[in-house]
Amino acid sequence: MKLWKKGFMAVAMFGAVAALAACGGDSSSESDSSADGDIKLTVTTWNYDTTPEFEKLFRAFEEANPGITVEPVDIASDDYDTKLTTMLSSGDTTDILTMKNLLSYSNYALRDQLVDLTDHISSIDTDPAQASYEMYDVDGKTYAQPYRTDFWVLYYNKKMFDDAGVDYPSNITWDEYEELASKLSNPDEQVYGAYQHTWRSTTQAIAAAQNDANLIDPSYDYLESYYDRALRMQDDQSQMDFGTAKSTKVTYQSQFENSKTAMMYMGTWYMGALMTNIDDGKTNVEWGIAEMPQNEKGDVTTFGSPTAYAINKNSKNQEAAQKFLDFCSGEEGAKVLAEVGVVPSYKTDAIDELYFSREGMPADEVSKKAFNPETVAIEFPVDKNGPAIDKVLQEEHDLIMVGDETPKEGIANMEKRVKSEIE
Repeated sequence: MKLWKKGFMAVAMFGAVAALAACGGDSSSESDSSADGDIKLTVTTWNYDTTPEFEKLFRAFEEANPGITVEPVDIASDDYDTKLTTMLSSGDTTDILTMKNLLSYSNYALRDQLVDLTDHISSIDTDPAQASYEMYDVDGKTYAQPYRTDFWVLYYNKKMFDDAGVDYPSNITWDEYEELASKLSNPDEQVYGAYQHTWRSTTQAIAAAQNDANLIDPSYDYLESYYDRALRMQDDQSQMDFGTAKSTKVTYQSQFENSKTAMMYMGTWYMGALMTNIDDGKTNVEWGIAEMPQNEKGDVTTFGSPTAYAINKNSKNQEAAQKFLDFCSGEEGAKVLAEVGVVPSYKTDAIDELYFSREGMPADEVSKKAFNPETVAIEFPVDKNGPAIDKVLQEEHDLIMVGDETPKEGIANMEKRVKSEIE
């Protein structure tokens, strides 16, 4: 059974949330209809051209709802939260806002910028996505509807394993992962057994998840063994050097799709993009997925986060926007997402079967098991100090990984600086 571990402090510490308008807006709201009777919904997105589910969902919704069109308001991924914050503070009326992460979602909700969907959600079937909905609870209220849920798995290059005469990974430990990476590396050709991306989550989030810890709590001793392993793997050249990856802005897609790495742990969101690139002839990588490496064999613990749509409180098309949220977060939207290789929040056996029936999706038993880990911990806890703590953790992560601090020194600095932020 897949379980979301919340692992965050009660949102009540933020203070009371102001009562928001009902999802349909009050009687003074402007009509949803334009002069010709048609409705145009605008939706914030990021990297629209390379994120296949956006267009698929938009077109499917339009087909199911004649007279309503959906247009993206596209924002560069790296600037998304900053730009959206600016838009909302200036009274922007974009109808639907994509909640890229839980941290920014809670900020928008507490600023009274999102429509309260609590009553509406209680009237629809959310059981297949209940675990994801729980993540959007802010002091007993819900302001968004999750449509996709991502968690991290281990991607591997089948051909590189075959050429080396090595068995594919399945429920491996971190020690086995390190050993495999060493066997599969050819540093003279800049080919590595493993690639660990530069995000702090590739060390910190998985360590917290697998040690039942909370990154808001400034007690980080459990991170040390994860950092020690990453630095060892850099030193023996079974993994690309962090400084090189950071300074040259290496993308995880290029490493995996150009067969520069045999293994890479990454979120399930990558599957859809990977299969699209294969379909378009941009890569011919032969791939599979396995469970995230574990401290010990047995039950699998990984981490992840849902993605949701919310309605802008300034939207003039709230009734149509609600139809869009219901479509994307329900069974119809789940089918669309599954067909493009994106993991829906609305998850049933039938949806799983449809997901694995997509051409190009690995459908072996190991891949299917990786798709249903026993525990998925939330990537980063919701907390009023979250943005500041996130910044501290990323800065110290970088210093450790480039060798400017030892893991012990970096962890001590994390604890000291996070305590200061909390106080």
